[in-house]
Amino acid sequence: MALAMALAKPLAMLLPCPCVLCGQHGREALCAPCRAQFFSQAESRCPVCADPLPPGCTVLMCGACVTRRPSYDATVAATAYALPWDRLVLELKFGGQLAHARLFAQLLAEAVRALPAFTVPALLCPVPLGPGRLAGRGFNQALEIARPLGRMLGIAVAPRLAERVQETSAQSKLHGGRRRANVAHVFAVPDRALVEGRHIGIVDDVMSSGQTLGELAAVFKRHGAARVTNMVFARTPPRHS
Repeated sequence: MALAMALAKPLAMLLPCPCVLCGQHGREALCAPCRAQFFSQAESRCPVCADPLPPGCTVLMCGACVTRRPSYDATVAATAYALPWDRLVLELKFGGQLAHARLFAQLLAEAVRALPAFTVPALLCPVPLGPGRLAGRGFNQALEIARPLGRMLGIAVAPRLAERVQETSAQSKLHGGRRRANVAHVFAVPDRALVEGRHIGIVDDVMSSGQTLGELAAVFKRHGAARVTNMVFARTPPRHS
């Protein structure tokens, strides 16, 4: 068994796999041409909420974050929630394509490493699902991303650092104040000692309005977290938030 496990990784590297976007066989889940065409770190984003900033903008953060600072301190997003990435997110979340989670983690890790003087969190906490939704889906996509991301960045993953204490409607179906009300008081931290004085990284697949991440960050802050950073694969454009 040990020998089989030792040989599995080198063998997997030799076998061709189809690119998740174009289907071209190669050694990576995302081929070089698709990476060059669809994945770029050039877009300037607000360091707090990760909303895009205008080209050439030199401000430290967007106007919305200056006016009303969120509960979280920073957000890292690998890409925008747009074609073709939105399709892959849906395939992971609703199609059970768990292999996409490792690719998302890889691209997110690259985005983190590209940031100058990034402060690495002490722990990664995937946004928890409620028991009903977890049972229906069979997995938590945020946890599936957090596990390989933690290995790539050398950060411990704490899946039970927070828990969702009540079921909620899907945020994607709500807008404005209804989103805020939907996630109010839904998270709890079972062990304050694990949070107090530490930098917590919250991992999720998509950040839309930021209400869910903001509520979870607020709970961590109330339990003594020194800093909270969102680490998300995709950020929706502002018009979809």
